[in-house]
Amino acid sequence: MSSGVAVDLQDMWIKFGDFVAVRDANVHINGGDFFSFLGGSGCGKTTILRAVSGFLEPAQGKILIGGNDMAGKGPNERPTALIFQNLALFPLMKVWENITFSMEVRGASPKERRKRADELLDMIALADQGDKLPSELSGGQKQRVAIARALCAEPDVLLLDEPLSALDLGLRHHMRTELREIQKRVGITFIYITHDQSEALTMSDNVAVMNTAVIQQIGSGKDVYDDPATSFVASFVGMNNMFRGKVKSMSKGQALIETNRSGNLLARVTTGATGKLKVGDDAMVFIRPEGFHIADKATKTNTRIKANVRYSEFEGTSYNVFLEGDAGKEMKMSLVNRGEARLYAPGSELMLQFDANQAVVVPAGEVAGE
Repeated sequence: MSSGVAVDLQDMWIKFGDFVAVRDANVHINGGDFFSFLGGSGCGKTTILRAVSGFLEPAQGKILIGGNDMAGKGPNERPTALIFQNLALFPLMKVWENITFSMEVRGASPKERRKRADELLDMIALADQGDKLPSELSGGQKQRVAIARALCAEPDVLLLDEPLSALDLGLRHHMRTELREIQKRVGITFIYITHDQSEALTMSDNVAVMNTAVIQQIGSGKDVYDDPATSFVASFVGMNNMFRGKVKSMSKGQALIETNRSGNLLARVTTGATGKLKVGDDAMVFIRPEGFHIADKATKTNTRIKANVRYSEFEGTSYNVFLEGDAGKEMKMSLVNRGEARLYAPGSELMLQFDANQAVVVPAGEVAGE
């Protein structure tokens, strides 16, 4: 198996007539990384995958794989393999024959093919399943066979288009762990397309968050969760409480925001927003549900918010408290279950506190779901 190679998208645009599907994409993917494109339906993530695989040609810009320009090269001329959502296994071929189909096309003998199939079946923990038909396998087993078949072609880059979307929740969680382990074992570059935040955050070395043809931010899962560059990323990745307002003052990487319903709130200016905010600008503050706690007497005014309990939910590991602030502002607080009673009665008034460095502020902009 060849080691993974770097993939670079340079000033890449993809258009269908006048419609821009991908706008000015600039991405560097390290060789051997597990890299995910995360975004909602129609954002352009699958279009990027099809361009990397050679099924689409960019309107402008370059795609480099291992430093080589892919311009004019079709899918069969690129060191890539693509796994589709529907897996596309051949129903009348045995599992081992499915896996080694690329070797059959190249003229390899049945003995060579079976030897390679057994090696790959062992790697995906299906050593005794080679003589079965795909219809005799579970969904997760079919998924692993599709991966083995792609790896048999010995690509430098494996492209995966939402391959877990058809699986039930429990199997998805299991398969994302297995998929990451397989990627580490073979060491090649994986490019993964998903709308599922938990998949992207748990599996990826780096994530590109997309919205309406534009890459909003590239970074590790921790980066895009804790240090969002834009209002869209802050609202799309994980749950967040959002507060709109204007910048009242700025000092030492923090901004005081005069919000329209919750008073003055102090928050950290994110790395991506640094240099893009000034006093008087429209801004948005985001505070995670887990960032709220019950206030103590020493809490500063600009890091606390008064709210009334609407209802509470017990989820085993946590208590979720749904609240209403001034002028009907909806909020959510999540508290870790440490064995203490946390189901606050509806109508209870609470004073919430947060750490200003855990709250973030970015320029006002588009948010997910609006």
